[in-house]
Amino acid sequence: MRNKGPKIIILTASYGNGHLQVANSLYQECIRRGYDNVKICNLYTESHPFISEVTEKLYSKSFTYGKQFYKLFYYGTDFIQNKKMLRWYYQYGFKRLTSLIETEEPDILINTFPINAVPEFRRRTGIVIPTFNIITDYCLHSLWLHDDIDKYYVASNELKAKIHSRGVTESKVVVSGIPIRPSFSQSLDKSMLFDKYQISPKKDLILLIAGAHGVLKNIKETCETLLLKTDHQLAVVCGKNHSLRNEMAQLENKYRDRLHCFGYLERIDELYRIASVMVTKPGGITLTEATATGTPLILYMPVPGQEKENARFFSEKGAALTAKNQEELLNSIDSLLKSKQKQLSLQLSIKKLYLPSSQEMIMTDILKESEKISRMKNHSTIKSQKKKLGS
Repeated sequence: MRNKGPKIIILTASYGNGHLQVANSLYQECIRRGYDNVKICNLYTESHPFISEVTEKLYSKSFTYGKQFYKLFYYGTDFIQNKKMLRWYYQYGFKRLTSLIETEEPDILINTFPINAVPEFRRRTGIVIPTFNIITDYCLHSLWLHDDIDKYYVASNELKAKIHSRGVTESKVVVSGIPIRPSFSQSLDKSMLFDKYQISPKKDLILLIAGAHGVLKNIKETCETLLLKTDHQLAVVCGKNHSLRNEMAQLENKYRDRLHCFGYLERIDELYRIASVMVTKPGGITLTEATATGTPLILYMPVPGQEKENARFFSEKGAALTAKNQEELLNSIDSLLKSKQKQLSLQLSIKKLYLPSSQEMIMTDILKESEKISRMKNHSTIKSQKKKLGS
């Protein structure tokens, strides 16, 4: 039986959960269209499992102990414009990628992480496979840029302008938004959600998102202070950090009517919708999810790198508050919940940043662009063959 649709490989990496989520959103969109020859490949994990495991752990530590190291890496590699100096990075995963292309013979390659082994394959071999980058933050890092990327999909006009300023043709950059789970675009009854989670609609709810790996700092201490000094309700999502979940259990038992703790939640959008304010790390996916629900944001202790740049963008847009320490966080929560006008202002500003149906727009454009590239490639091949025959 013949497979339906083009062969698509979506390449991603495990440095944070966002890249994987975007890859899965695009995969689900392909399945929705009836394409059955689509594969997600975590290239670095498949290429160098031990090195990937170590570097992923170092990345997660960058949110706590290794801030200066990550700052040096992030801004250092962004500053390097000489591609020869980054050749080591272009090599990473190249052997596995070559094997994957030889085995799968894909029609389309999509990056949800800046994997430069992909455009390097074209540069070295001359084999043209339509290649696309989905930038998963609201800021630009030069590792995303390469001459042999056919198109970029970005979250904002400002990001498009930055890429254009680096010498990329405007037509190669599409302002699409960042793909998120379709559940965020659903219309739900809030009263039903309050009942589902046994949360009172009569009191403000502070939602604290620890992140996929539970890296938000001082959660327990922050919760204790808020529970003692206010009568607000708190919902804490610990992600996959089981030790944090266990740590919060005793506090949850003490304040059972006001504190609600969760591990990983597939339908986290439901809590976004009923929260009066959300405290989180400024990851690209979490921010995009909040634009869909209009949840007022406080971005807590962003680390240097994409977090800091994402936080700066949202703050400048009036779409979030930023707190550098616990005292600032507590003051921001207090002032925000005392002012419905401030909450409304944040809601209106963040909703302006939302671009719906991103995965649909991206896949439609990718399919159209890849057909155009394939036609040009075939035309070039025929022209070359005719020239040889003529000689």
